[in-house]
Amino acid sequence: MRLRRTAAIAAMALAAVLLGPAPAASAAAGVTVTSSLGAGLVDAEHSTTISVRGSGFQSVQGGFGGVYVLLGWVDPSGWRPSEGGSVGSDYLYIPDSESQSNAGYQRFVSFPGGETESAAQAVLSDDGSWQVEMVVPGPEFTALDRGGNATTVDCLAVQCGVITIGAHGVANATNETFTPLSFVTSGTTAAAPSAGETAAPAASDDSAATPEPAATAAAAVGELRVGVSSASLTAGDAMSFTAGGFAAGEQVVASLDGGVAAVGPLTAGSAGEIAGVLPLPADLAAGTHLLTVAGAATGGSVDAEVTVAANAVATAAVATDHETPAWLTIAMLIAITLAIFLIAANVIVAIVRRSRHPKRKAAAA
Repeated sequence: MRLRRTAAIAAMALAAVLLGPAPAASAAAGVTVTSSLGAGLVDAEHSTTISVRGSGFQSVQGGFGGVYVLLGWVDPSGWRPSEGGSVGSDYLYIPDSESQSNAGYQRFVSFPGGETESAAQAVLSDDGSWQVEMVVPGPEFTALDRGGNATTVDCLAVQCGVITIGAHGVANATNETFTPLSFVTSGTTAAAPSAGETAAPAASDDSAATPEPAATAAAAVGELRVGVSSASLTAGDAMSFTAGGFAAGEQVVASLDGGVAAVGPLTAGSAGEIAGVLPLPADLAAGTHLLTVAGAATGGSVDAEVTVAANAVATAAVATDHETPAWLTIAMLIAITLAIFLIAANVIVAIVRRSRHPKRKAAAA
């Protein structure tokens, strides 16, 4: 009996070492937005700087990625990436570069100790909290729909807000949130769009989740053209590009493979030219990819193919993530060995006891 009690205690102690302390329960992820106009309020006529605070988010020490904080619109009937929602169809956001010195329309909050932490505007704390400053350029923005076409979203007609999703293409249901914003004019408080207006921004006939492309309001300067700094790049590089032929002052958006990465809106110069830098995702697959540059006013677009080589560092990191850590393998072997030893010991003790008390054994028979 004493040996069995000792075996049970040893097994529980080993389980505590292998599994570690149970994680503490955390509250659901939430976001609060404040500005000089008040909580959740932004200017309907000018750009507004907002302070965005998150709490209760999942924080993974040394994890790959983190949280993207975006400004845009979501389809309330089902936009979450973890449930199959896709950009351009189920949610739209203001394009921006992923550099630390971007325009402030997007923010990257890294997991603590992650390999991309140096590229982040903020880092998740251990308790899942974070804070960033962002810029809302106004009530309208240009994005790309599911067909890769430029489309204008009017936040005075549909509900826009702050979106949080898993970064670097990693879907994370725990960290997916949408926080509505209310656009107000000076001295007034505008009501948020009614429930009937939140279904989609300017929906087209074939889909309630796809906004209509912006109407043609300007003539292109000339034949559309695009050029890239190099036709052969490596995933994680910053791709420089130029384009021309758009209308003077036109808003232009550049995207890779229909939304894998995007930058804009960029404003075309007096000769219809634009120049920009598009950071390539570090985990972008090797092969040929399509750069599309599209104008919002004319509706014109032009494409260029670029060849991308795999990022050796990112590939190695993904492979390492799927390998079983050596310490865990050793711990499992120790646990199995200890279990076999305890079973054998119990068998031996039972045999010894029976050999010492043959009469008791016979009486029982």
